[in-house]
Amino acid sequence: MTAWRDVEQAAPEFARRVRALFDAHRHKTMATLRADGSPRISGIEAVFEDGELVFGSMPNARKGADLRRDPRFALHSATVDPVEGAEAQWPGEAKISGRALVAGQGADGEGSDRFHADIAEVVHTHLDDKATMLVVEWWTPERGLRRAERE
Repeated sequence: MTAWRDVEQAAPEFARRVRALFDAHRHKTMATLRADGSPRISGIEAVFEDGELVFGSMPNARKGADLRRDPRFALHSATVDPVEGAEAQWPGEAKISGRALVAGQGADGEGSDRFHADIAEVVHTHLDDKATMLVVEWWTPERGLRRAERE
Protein backbone atom coordinates (compact mmCIF):
# COMPACT_ATOMS: atom_id res chain seq x y z
CA MET A 1 0.00 0.00 0.00
CA THR A 2 1.17 3.52 -0.83
CA ALA A 3 -0.10 6.14 1.60
CA TRP A 4 0.08 9.93 1.27
CA ARG A 5 3.02 9.97 3.72
CA ASP A 6 4.99 7.96 1.12
CA VAL A 7 4.45 10.71 -1.46
CA GLU A 8 5.49 13.34 1.09
CA GLN A 9 8.67 11.44 1.92
CA ALA A 10 9.62 10.74 -1.70
CA ALA A 11 8.81 14.17 -3.21
CA PRO A 12 8.15 16.68 -0.41
CA GLU A 13 7.93 19.89 -2.45
CA PHE A 14 5.69 18.28 -5.07
CA ALA A 15 3.47 16.78 -2.34
CA ARG A 16 3.21 20.21 -0.67
CA ARG A 17 1.94 21.81 -3.90
CA VAL A 18 -0.55 19.01 -4.56
CA ARG A 19 -1.87 19.06 -1.02
CA ALA A 20 -2.28 22.85 -1.13
CA LEU A 21 -4.52 22.47 -4.19
CA PHE A 22 -6.66 19.83 -2.49
CA ASP A 23 -6.81 21.79 0.78
CA ALA A 24 -7.76 25.06 -0.97
CA HIS A 25 -11.38 23.99 -1.45
CA ARG A 26 -13.66 21.70 0.53
CA HIS A 27 -15.28 19.94 -2.42
CA LYS A 28 -13.49 17.71 -4.91
CA THR A 29 -14.67 15.45 -7.74
CA MET A 30 -14.24 11.67 -7.73
CA ALA A 31 -14.58 9.20 -10.58
CA THR A 32 -15.60 5.63 -9.80
CA LEU A 33 -16.76 2.71 -11.95
CA ARG A 34 -20.38 1.55 -12.10
CA ALA A 35 -21.26 -2.15 -12.12
CA ASP A 36 -21.43 -2.09 -15.95
CA GLY A 37 -17.95 -0.51 -16.14
CA SER A 38 -19.12 2.96 -17.15
CA PRO A 39 -17.69 5.93 -15.26
CA ARG A 40 -19.49 7.83 -12.53
CA ILE A 41 -18.49 11.34 -11.37
CA SER A 42 -19.46 12.40 -7.85
CA GLY A 43 -18.75 15.32 -5.57
CA ILE A 44 -16.81 14.36 -2.46
CA GLU A 45 -14.90 15.74 0.48
CA ALA A 46 -11.45 14.29 1.12
CA VAL A 47 -8.84 15.10 3.76
CA PHE A 48 -5.24 14.34 4.56
CA GLU A 49 -5.17 12.78 8.02
CA ASP A 50 -2.19 11.21 9.81
CA GLY A 51 -0.29 10.61 6.57
CA GLU A 52 -3.31 9.14 4.78
CA LEU A 53 -5.73 10.44 2.15
CA VAL A 54 -9.17 9.72 3.64
CA PHE A 55 -12.66 10.10 2.19
CA GLY A 56 -16.12 8.80 2.87
CA SER A 57 -19.46 7.96 1.37
CA MET A 58 -22.91 8.55 2.84
CA PRO A 59 -25.12 5.55 3.67
CA ASN A 60 -26.46 3.80 0.56
CA ALA A 61 -24.57 6.15 -1.80
CA ARG A 62 -23.74 4.80 -5.26
CA LYS A 63 -20.15 6.04 -4.93
CA GLY A 64 -19.55 3.83 -1.87
CA ALA A 65 -21.17 0.84 -3.60
CA ASP A 66 -18.94 1.45 -6.62
CA LEU A 67 -15.80 1.55 -4.46
CA ARG A 68 -16.70 -1.56 -2.48
CA ARG A 69 -17.26 -3.48 -5.74
CA ASP A 70 -14.30 -2.02 -7.69
CA PRO A 71 -11.94 0.10 -5.58
CA ARG A 72 -10.36 2.05 -8.44
CA PHE A 73 -10.89 5.80 -8.24
CA ALA A 74 -9.61 9.13 -9.55
CA LEU A 75 -9.86 12.23 -7.37
CA HIS A 76 -9.63 15.74 -8.84
CA SER A 77 -9.02 18.97 -6.94
CA ALA A 78 -11.28 21.93 -7.47
CA THR A 79 -10.29 23.81 -10.61
CA VAL A 80 -10.15 27.57 -11.04
CA ASP A 81 -9.43 29.44 -14.25
CA PRO A 82 -6.16 31.32 -14.67
CA VAL A 83 -6.58 35.07 -14.24
CA GLU A 84 -6.12 36.85 -17.56
CA GLY A 85 -2.83 38.72 -17.50
CA ALA A 86 -1.57 36.74 -14.49
CA GLU A 87 -1.60 33.23 -15.95
CA ALA A 88 1.82 32.42 -14.48
CA GLN A 89 0.33 32.68 -10.97
CA TRP A 90 -2.29 30.01 -11.73
CA PRO A 91 -1.70 27.24 -9.16
CA GLY A 92 -2.96 24.57 -11.53
CA GLU A 93 -4.92 21.44 -10.68
CA ALA A 94 -4.13 18.17 -8.98
CA LYS A 95 -5.27 14.58 -9.37
CA ILE A 96 -4.76 11.44 -7.30
CA SER A 97 -5.71 7.97 -8.46
CA GLY A 98 -5.49 4.57 -6.90
CA ARG A 99 -7.57 2.09 -4.97
CA ALA A 100 -9.96 2.86 -2.11
CA LEU A 101 -9.45 0.61 0.90
CA VAL A 102 -12.43 0.23 3.23
CA ALA A 103 -11.39 1.58 6.62
CA GLY A 104 -14.67 1.05 8.46
CA GLN A 105 -17.72 3.17 9.09
CA GLY A 106 -17.71 6.92 8.85
CA ALA A 107 -17.73 9.15 11.91
CA ASP A 108 -21.54 9.29 11.91
CA GLY A 109 -21.79 5.54 12.60
CA GLU A 110 -24.97 5.47 10.51
CA GLY A 111 -23.84 3.11 7.77
CA SER A 112 -21.57 5.52 5.96
CA ASP A 113 -18.28 4.24 4.57
CA ARG A 114 -14.75 5.47 5.33
CA PHE A 115 -11.93 4.79 2.88
CA HIS A 116 -8.15 5.23 2.82
CA ALA A 117 -6.39 5.72 -0.51
CA ASP A 118 -3.80 3.26 -1.79
CA ILE A 119 -2.16 5.74 -4.14
CA ALA A 120 -1.09 4.71 -7.64
CA GLU A 121 -0.45 8.14 -9.18
CA VAL A 122 -0.37 11.82 -8.20
CA VAL A 123 -0.45 14.57 -10.87
CA HIS A 124 0.05 18.35 -10.75
CA THR A 125 -0.72 20.26 -13.95
CA HIS A 126 0.27 23.94 -14.07
CA LEU A 127 1.98 26.56 -16.24
CA ASP A 128 5.66 27.39 -16.32
CA ASP A 129 6.96 30.69 -14.86
CA LYS A 130 6.41 32.51 -18.16
CA ALA A 131 2.98 30.95 -18.74
CA THR A 132 4.12 29.73 -22.14
CA MET A 133 4.22 25.99 -21.44
CA LEU A 134 1.87 23.53 -19.80
CA VAL A 135 3.79 21.56 -17.17
CA VAL A 136 2.62 18.11 -16.11
CA GLU A 137 4.39 16.57 -13.14
CA TRP A 138 3.43 13.12 -11.94
CA TRP A 139 4.60 10.72 -9.28
CA THR A 140 4.16 6.97 -9.03
CA PRO A 141 5.56 4.60 -6.40
CA GLU A 142 7.42 2.65 -9.07
CA ARG A 143 9.02 5.50 -11.04
CA GLY A 144 9.05 8.47 -8.68
CA LEU A 145 8.57 12.03 -9.90
CA ARG A 146 8.57 12.83 -13.62
CA ARG A 147 7.89 16.00 -15.62
CA ALA A 148 6.75 16.88 -19.14
CA GLU A 149 6.29 20.28 -20.75
CA ARG A 150 3.99 21.03 -23.66
CA GLU A 151 3.48 24.14 -25.75
